[in-house]
Amino acid sequence: MSEYHDPVLLHESVDMLNIRPEGIYVDVTFGGGGHSREILSRLGKKGRLLSFDQDAEALANAPDDKRLILVHNNFRFLRGCVRAAGFEHVDGVLADLGVSSHHFDTAERGFSFRFDGPLDMRMNQTGGGRTAADVVNTYETEALATLLGRYGELEKCFRVAGAIVRHRESAGPITTIGELLTATESVTPKGAESKFRARLFQALRIEVNGEMTALEMMLSQAIRLLRPGGRLSIITYHSLEDRLTKNFMRSGTADGRPEKDFFGRVTAPLRTVGKVILPTDEEVARNPRARSAKLRGAERVEA
Repeated sequence: MSEYHDPVLLHESVDMLNIRPEGIYVDVTFGGGGHSREILSRLGKKGRLLSFDQDAEALANAPDDKRLILVHNNFRFLRGCVRAAGFEHVDGVLADLGVSSHHFDTAERGFSFRFDGPLDMRMNQTGGGRTAADVVNTYETEALATLLGRYGELEKCFRVAGAIVRHRESAGPITTIGELLTATESVTPKGAESKFRARLFQALRIEVNGEMTALEMMLSQAIRLLRPGGRLSIITYHSLEDRLTKNFMRSGTADGRPEKDFFGRVTAPLRTVGKVILPTDEEVARNPRARSAKLRGAERVEA
């Protein structure tokens, strides 16, 4: 399991769920199974855990446990899958939104600029769909600049998009990581190459996998699934997903503006639990990929 992914904020995130031994819980990001195993260790015989992962490779990490229901699907379909499993409500939902170490360290998946390989970036390679190569080769300059600015928060996003478009027009399609790095070499800030490339790859990955839309759908459905007193425990890794998570926890909406009833009273469905939790220095030293993680929790209030 640790070779696939070292779970971040493991005990803190599961503590946030305030596990009831006979409860029903959901881990929407199974990955290496670290968080799921910790949840199972705290459940009794009648407890149940539904664990989601859209990547078929992650399914091999599943423990042999009759209390576990493994769902090979994107968590954007959370509510439908939970109901198909026979449950109307759950006691807690956990998400570790980071990309697994396995994905970053497997060159042919195309998630890391540390290796050369196909420009893929699909979390689910079995369902077809567009790749990062499709995005950089078919999007026009304005559309490409928009996603680089929105999802990568890249400065001078139009310059970066222009460099990509010019390169594909002069040198042919960009199909590998190395070709993308070459295409953007002229606009890569000196001394900040890693930060720039991390944001570039983040933007493409989010676009390819529809991550922000999926997160919004999942959070909206999770609120409807949670019983009163049920908990959300969400680990984020960049400002976009953290902002969206914080908005939902504070207001129940993606834009952070709470809904009001007929009399103008705020009807926020959740209350935040504690303050944001960051990994310790010891955890970051052991697992550098934890350095940008933030854990937020919230509890469903009475309807």
